[in-house]
Amino acid sequence: MAFKIGLLGLGTVGSGVAKILLDRQGRHPLLGEMEITRVGVRSPDKPRDVDLPQNIFTTDLEAIATDPAIDIVVELIGGTDRAYKLIMQAINHGKHVVTANKAVIARYGAEIFTAAKEKGVYVMIEAAVCGGIPVIQALKQALGANRIKSVMGIVNGTTNYILTRMHREGGDFEPILAEAQKLGYAEADPTADVDGLDAADKMAILASLAFGDRIKLEDIYCEGIRQITSTDIAFADEMGYVIKLLGIAQHTETARETALDIRVHPVMVPTSHALASIHGVTNAVRIEGEPIGELVLSGPGAGSGATASAVVADIINVVATLRANPSNINLTMGCTHQHYAKVQSIADSINLFYVRLVVLNQPGVIGAIGTCFGQHKVSLESIVQKHIHDGMASIAVITQKCQESNFRNALKEIGELNAIDSIPTVIRLLAA
Repeated sequence: MAFKIGLLGLGTVGSGVAKILLDRQGRHPLLGEMEITRVGVRSPDKPRDVDLPQNIFTTDLEAIATDPAIDIVVELIGGTDRAYKLIMQAINHGKHVVTANKAVIARYGAEIFTAAKEKGVYVMIEAAVCGGIPVIQALKQALGANRIKSVMGIVNGTTNYILTRMHREGGDFEPILAEAQKLGYAEADPTADVDGLDAADKMAILASLAFGDRIKLEDIYCEGIRQITSTDIAFADEMGYVIKLLGIAQHTETARETALDIRVHPVMVPTSHALASIHGVTNAVRIEGEPIGELVLSGPGAGSGATASAVVADIINVVATLRANPSNINLTMGCTHQHYAKVQSIADSINLFYVRLVVLNQPGVIGAIGTCFGQHKVSLESIVQKHIHDGMASIAVITQKCQESNFRNALKEIGELNAIDSIPTVIRLLAA
């Protein structure tokens, strides 16, 4: 008997999923045991490029989530509140769920996975992070024997596309963002992407899987790329770095406690680093574990094909597991996280910094800046003055590793010096 699939949404990704399920030749044999039974859409009569019987379309998505005949509900409508309601309805009616919805999992994952465990069903989320890259499966299954030390990645294609073009063309943020919107690489409202919110959703999911605890989204420090300029891109290039928006999750220990350090922000990445060569809309995740060492997964992070590939892979995994073991939950597929992680404040994190200052071109300025940093226990790797124009100069400072709070206190004092015109940019660095 075929497993019956209910699709919630038939947009770009939903259509891609339907096409794979209908075009089975040369794909996994279990696709022959699946049947699209009902499809929830806003407009049933809208022309579509996927061949499905008209009588399976409905505008009543709740009816799909509660239909006793459906085995697996695939949620592809996006958003948070309605998607959460539909997912919970499906779980409470004993259905397995596959979703590509990173926002709903990052915000409501605790409630969703608790309900799924109580009902004995699976919630599969491979497509919620990095599109077609199988990073969820890697963390849950393939790397299960490892102690994960860190997960770091380029998990948002829009920002990587913008920064790549800024680097290659020497352009500034706003005009390149506008072009990205025209080309469809950025949304009309780009806030979630360029302010790092999308990446934070994904890092909440990855950190939870990597370190075995639930993550509160509000605990993740988040900073976007709006402040990056062509001047900073050029400075970085001269020093052997490229600027990327990175999501970072790692263990950290202080004299007081052990915690997780989870954050999203621009980073100057050495050109020798594995993530420095990831360009355009491509995503990449670097995982460091023991005993495996360093592993980098890279590929398309969005789009119909990539995301649909991950969604259907999750459906196949559910069907394969149910065929092999219909009565017991497979712990490598389900979620066992119960406790919330202690997440370190960004003020306590240890970083290297690049800071660009615009100052009056007069004697003693560099010395005053160095003194302020030193008084706050911030040692400097280099300090360079250049781009003198109309009595003003740009100064680029690279610090050694220091506590963020000490750096910020020093910067506050420096900003109050009479010779300082502005402090346009602060970017953290990865060690070379």
